[in-house]
Parts: sequence; structure tokens; C-alpha cells
Amino acid sequence: MDHLPSPTVLASGISVLRAENPSEMTLDGTNSYLLFDQGLDAPSAGSAVIVVDPGPQLEEHMAALAAFDVRLILSTHRHPDHTAAVARLHELTGAPARARLEQFCHGAPVLEDGEVIVAAGTSVQVVLTPGHTSDSLCLVQLGAHPQLLTGDTVLGRGTTILEHPDGTLADYLDSLAKLAALPDMPLRPGHGEQHAGSHRLLAAYIKHREERLEQVRAALAKLGKAGADAQPAELLEFVYPDLDPRLVGAASHSIQAQLHYLATKS
Repeated sequence: MDHLPSPTVLASGISVLRAENPSEMTLDGTNSYLLFDQGLDAPSAGSAVIVVDPGPQLEEHMAALAAFDVRLILSTHRHPDHTAAVARLHELTGAPARARLEQFCHGAPVLEDGEVIVAAGTSVQVVLTPGHTSDSLCLVQLGAHPQLLTGDTVLGRGTTILEHPDGTLADYLDSLAKLAALPDMPLRPGHGEQHAGSHRLLAAYIKHREERLEQVRAALAKLGKAGADAQPAELLEFVYPDLDPRLVGAASHSIQAQLHYLATKS
């Protein structure tokens, strides 16, 4: 590992290192973020950093993160493409690890909504955003150049799945509204491209969910069923007519979340 991959600087105080785990679910791979003093244009080897979502357990990726002075490890949610490297990075660096779930915490407590964390010359505020999963959260790097790190709550392209019944559409819509109420700032997703502003993408996400609900309502009307009586498999061809077969499971989860939402709202 003489030539470890280098993080890409996004702005003062934030860099990204993409893991080599591309798939239909992870897009180009998991984005691991390094947060550091916003007075620095870029971190150098040994710079103090917070690592957000260390990603899958890939030795080269973990070694590249561990080349910095890791002071804290944060996870946005439990999925292994974000958390599989947590224990190993903690072992390599000695840095405490924090998440919403205790199983991903090492030497530190679970994260709480609204909590402000100060470490590595920067500060981060926790914003709980359940919906993708019940433990999903976003992070706002505070300071002169605020940044919104969204994990899988908002992706750089496409839309995220709701892992129903753990993640519910009611929670997800509330979480999107919560993020939209924050000031507009660069959006740093767990997968996919970077965005210069958050409001435009959040508005598109909210609109997409509203349109998808209308599609589900229309499909139910064609089937002559109520939301509580239908199964996701019955609606797939109506809601996702050109669905990639590899995404049937994810689409079914999302339809189940929509059916549950409509059943509870009726």
C-alpha cells in the first residue's frame, strides 16, 4: 500500500474519499468524509480529522483514512457499506466512534438530536432524520462554510429506499421537511455526486415522493383496492414499469412504505 488513495478536497474543512465498492445500491461507492479545521484548505498526513462513514471493510480504504490523525468516527446509519470499517478504524487509530445505535459506538455514547460535537478543530451538529432507516441521521458541519452531510437520507443522484417497516414514509417526509428548513448549503451525500446547494435537491426529493404517492393511489384505484389490502408485488408494474430486476427488492420496500403511509392516513 505504498500509494494510498488521496481524499478529494471539496471546500475548506471537508474532503471526501470514495470507497471502491460500486453497485446498483451504492452507485459509484460509499463517500467517506474527512472533516477538519476550516482554516485549512486541505488536510495533510497527520492532520486532525473527523471521519464520517468509514465505509466497507476494505484495507486500502481504511489505511488511507488512518493516515490522518483521526480524532472521532461518526456513522450516519447502520448499513454495512457505511459501518463495516468502524471497528477496524477504531482499532487502527484509537479514535472513539459514535452513531445512533450503540453497537457502532466505541468508547463514546450514542448520538443525540441537536447535539453539537467539537473535535479535530471543527464542530458538527447532529440532525436525526429517520426514514431510510430508523437510526438515520445527517450532520451539519458548522462554521464559516457550513456543509450538510446526508448519508443515505439524500443521495447525490437518484432516490433512496425506505427500509420498511424499520423506515417509514411518514418519518422520511418529516425528515426531508426538517432538512429543507435548514439554511441552503452544500450537500454531501453518502453516495453519488456533490451538490453546491441543498434546497433545490431537497425540493426535488419532496416532489418525487408526492408524485410517487399519486402513482400508488392511481395503481390502487386500477386494482380496486385500498392501501391496507394490496401487496407490493401487485403494484410494481404500475409504479415501476421499467424496473431493473436487481432493484425489485428495494422498490418493493418503498412501495410497502407507501402503502403503510396511505393506510395510516386514510
